[in-house]
Amino acid sequence: MRIIVSGGGTGGHIYPALAFSKTVQKLDRQAEILYIGTERGLESKIVPESGIPFQTIDITGLKRKLSIDNVKTVIKFLKGVKESKRIIKEFKPDLVVGMGGYVSAPVVYAASRLNVPSLIHEQNSIPGLTNKLLSRFVDKIAISFEDSARYFPADKVVVTGNPRATEVLGRDGKRGKQSIGLDLEKTTVLIFGGSRGARPINEAVLKILSDFGTRTYQVLYITGEIHYEAVKREAALAGNAENVKIVPFIHNMPEILAGTDLVVSRAGATSISEFTSIGLPSILIPSPYVTNNHQEKNAELLQKANAAVVILEKDLSGKRLLEEIDRIVDEKGRLEQMKKAAKSLGVQDAAYRLYDVCKSLVKENAKK
Repeated sequence: MRIIVSGGGTGGHIYPALAFSKTVQKLDRQAEILYIGTERGLESKIVPESGIPFQTIDITGLKRKLSIDNVKTVIKFLKGVKESKRIIKEFKPDLVVGMGGYVSAPVVYAASRLNVPSLIHEQNSIPGLTNKLLSRFVDKIAISFEDSARYFPADKVVVTGNPRATEVLGRDGKRGKQSIGLDLEKTTVLIFGGSRGARPINEAVLKILSDFGTRTYQVLYITGEIHYEAVKREAALAGNAENVKIVPFIHNMPEILAGTDLVVSRAGATSISEFTSIGLPSILIPSPYVTNNHQEKNAELLQKANAAVVILEKDLSGKRLLEEIDRIVDEKGRLEQMKKAAKSLGVQDAAYRLYDVCKSLVKENAKK
């Protein structure tokens, strides 16, 4: 099977795309995959490092307000469709898969114009603009949350979950702890705000660094590279608590998650798919700066199932965060209850489900 995968802009689109691609390569040794992204997007660095062939088109996203830039974007979109058609004709894919982000729009649309089977995958509970627009042109729409179905044509929707959920399974948590110098026996709380960090989370954590030093649990605090030096200075002033490990970035996140007992983070769809896949309790602080406030909606789904506690950014403080961490860790049986609740929401075989949908589409097209 030959597949073109497209998606970019943020890790929330790229990492599920790569997880899906790796699963295809694992299940079909003859499969050939081509990833289409942009030169400026995060995918231009991450995808080539994964070893998957990568090509680019020139495209930018639409502004939500009326702007002359949108005229330029429409022109780029049309050029992007033309370029995508050329790539599709050269690669001759059996299927085109759009994983979200504006780069996938011209690629998936070009596939529909060339009568190549196409599918889009939606990671969030509330769909992004690109997938809403593409939904009328594709053959199938794979969703991560059942709540997303109401935004799409019912006859096209299939619930697969997020492919990243499959990739984090079966990792060695002890190895993860050892890699970062953590105590193998202590309850571990992981705090992070994404690859670049999150200033409001960092500000709250800085106020309770010395308090962590009096707790029986240990804390792994991933600051993001931008904030690391400032946080280290503050930690030194607070006395550098022995049970707090501060790092700018983690490259083996699946192993670290496997060794974590409670995580504090934003509520991005990919992160949530990872947490629920392995049954990881969480304190979620949704970013209020994302489109359609989808992170808050994502977080609410976990909170309703008692798999997470949600703190809105406007209500976040060091004191509140410390109280919630202490309450979850100290309350007998609470972590285990939250773990079971989280796991009940997970779709561990998500990547395999998506692969099965792709195979079915290709077979149906072959019969035409």
